[in-house]
Amino acid sequence: MKKLLITLGVIAGIVIIFVMWANGNYDKAIKYQEEVNASWGDVIAQYQRRADLVPMLVETVKGAAENERGILTAVTQARAGIVNAKTPEDLELMGKQINTAINMAFEAYPQIRSTQNFGELQAQLEGTENRISVGRMKYNETVKVYNRHIRGFFRKFAIGIFADEDEFPKKDMFQAVSENVEKAPEVKF
Repeated sequence: MKKLLITLGVIAGIVIIFVMWANGNYDKAIKYQEEVNASWGDVIAQYQRRADLVPMLVETVKGAAENERGILTAVTQARAGIVNAKTPEDLELMGKQINTAINMAFEAYPQIRSTQNFGELQAQLEGTENRISVGRMKYNETVKVYNRHIRGFFRKFAIGIFADEDEFPKKDMFQAVSENVEKAPEVKF
């Protein structure tokens, strides 16, 4: 009788250890699956950031450049008028127009900033693309960990005890949607 109890105890212990092991693998599969979903959500968030930010930045830079073009056109036209001055009065009038245009430029826009704005736009575009790239790499890494976990022979068996057959499908790595994805998008002004 004592041998039977010891044998049943060992069998019960093995069953308990096996169930705990299988349950642990199932729980870990859930964890990895959620990490994959979260990392893909991060990629989507970066896509949304780009979709929101880039058009706004482009319009801001375009507006600043247009403002500067108007100011520089007024100054250039006023300077060109001096060449056409025929009398001292014309010259004095042209000088006043130049002063007015220059004052208008400094009051309305004290520093020419188009080059700086274009540089900042470029930095923002680069930063945004880097964030997306990092998000994609993180996603691919979490997919690799998840797929390796669910595809292991013994783990697959253990997970299958608790899960439906399609509960933990193999995930695909990030892949480009279009064929010409290696070409950078155009930013037009």
